[in-house]
Amino acid sequence: MNSVVAIANQKGGVAKTTTAVNLAAALAMAERRTLVVDMDPQGNSTSGLGLEKYELERGVYHALLGLAPMAEVIKPTRLDFLKVAPANRHLVGAELELVDVSRREFRLLDALSPVLAGYEFVLIDCPPSLGLLTVNAMVAAGQLLIPLQAEYYSLEGVSELVDTMRRVKAAFNPRLEIRGVLLTMVDERTNLAQQVADEVRQHFKGLVYETFIPRNVRLAEAPSFGAPVMLYDVASKGARAYLDFAQEFLKDGKTQGVG
Repeated sequence: MNSVVAIANQKGGVAKTTTAVNLAAALAMAERRTLVVDMDPQGNSTSGLGLEKYELERGVYHALLGLAPMAEVIKPTRLDFLKVAPANRHLVGAELELVDVSRREFRLLDALSPVLAGYEFVLIDCPPSLGLLTVNAMVAAGQLLIPLQAEYYSLEGVSELVDTMRRVKAAFNPRLEIRGVLLTMVDERTNLAQQVADEVRQHFKGLVYETFIPRNVRLAEAPSFGAPVMLYDVASKGARAYLDFAQEFLKDGKTQGVG
């Protein structure tokens, strides 16, 4: 069974897209058929995987609006086992255009269903908001992965994310669960990072991954080269962290798919 995971946090700058791109790349390097669905109008997962988002003829927007099947939207990447359903600024209009559309919360689920059999993992990169695009991702997913920056206000706003998840679960998708919480941008030199980690583990008992993602220059540089960090500098601490996280992710044994 495949595993469909929405990577979400309405707070920007928490390494959500970095996690989508690099976890997907690490899974692909382990020869797991993986698809990244870019649901963020900024299109950073798209460009981070080497596609030119400004030259897209078709993207997730077209699949959501029924203008093209998802199979025609999906593009290859530099990794044999990794593909991407790309996005660009056109996706901004989707939330407005879907307001009066029937089954508006199910558009991504309906678009993805015909292609799911081809992938072991589908990672949905959500926008930094809790609007209709994120709701669509949660309806399509079996699990939620929450990247959380190791800083003082890291838990601020997470309750809103969890509340949205519970509402989606109650109204549209009873299978939706939190798969785990990933601590990101950790500065190992500070006591604050350890204090925040302890607080997060107390708040999300049993759901915080042991692996954490450190602050790393190579991680920050890789997107400008249109590549996951493993292809940019596999020896870097950032690459090692995401490879380790992928192993932990694979071992956690949760494989809820789309219905």
